[in-house]
Amino acid sequence: MGKKHTDSLKKVDSEKQYGIEDALAMVKGLAHTKFDETVDLAVNLGIDPKKSDQMIRGTVVLPHGLGKKVRVAVFAKGEKAKEAQEAGAEYVGAEDLIEKINGGWLDFDTAVATPDIMGMVSKLGKVLGPRGLMPNPKTGTVTFDIAKAIKDIKAGKVDYKTEKAGIVHVAIGKASFDTQKLTENARAILDAIIKAKPSTSKGTYLKRLSVSSTMGPGISIDVSRLTAAAKQ
Repeated sequence: MGKKHTDSLKKVDSEKQYGIEDALAMVKGLAHTKFDETVDLAVNLGIDPKKSDQMIRGTVVLPHGLGKKVRVAVFAKGEKAKEAQEAGAEYVGAEDLIEKINGGWLDFDTAVATPDIMGMVSKLGKVLGPRGLMPNPKTGTVTFDIAKAIKDIKAGKVDYKTEKAGIVHVAIGKASFDTQKLTENARAILDAIIKAKPSTSKGTYLKRLSVSSTMGPGISIDVSRLTAAAKQ
């Protein structure tokens, strides 16, 4: 670890749990790189990751976006291709776009497809799937409402899903955001995760929360204070 990272660790009390705004203010203060670090939220859930019905997945449009330009590729034909271009998609195509991706091109951040073309797009599963780029109806990226899908993505829509260990990792903005914007983005994610609680999940649902920047240390959030504030 570098000296700056070591110094950052010394400023965080690993035994303490912070209020969400205090934790995010610390994350901002401890971001020390020359680039604008991404701020991440990690949520450890009280679910059984071995049971598929307890693995949650969804999308949220963050109130303040992610602070970066998102390049959108759209698989569509005819009028829907025209709609995608008018809505601001960077790349639009069908067979030509599929062929280009098969050739190794992946210069985009997210992909959207109309349902009628998914038969062709599915052939890219081995390429797009491992990178999290495969259009999926569950995340609203397989749809005939192309304009809305692109608008939501450009506005800062993020996907969240539980990993094998029962943890959700999701970006909530940049270290350059003010604390209030980061807090509101974090609460939007947490509200969605709470609403998505599986009916079969028993006991404590939100077990542990922490926030960190790309190169900074993790800072624990006091879950009890967070849930108490939500009930008020």
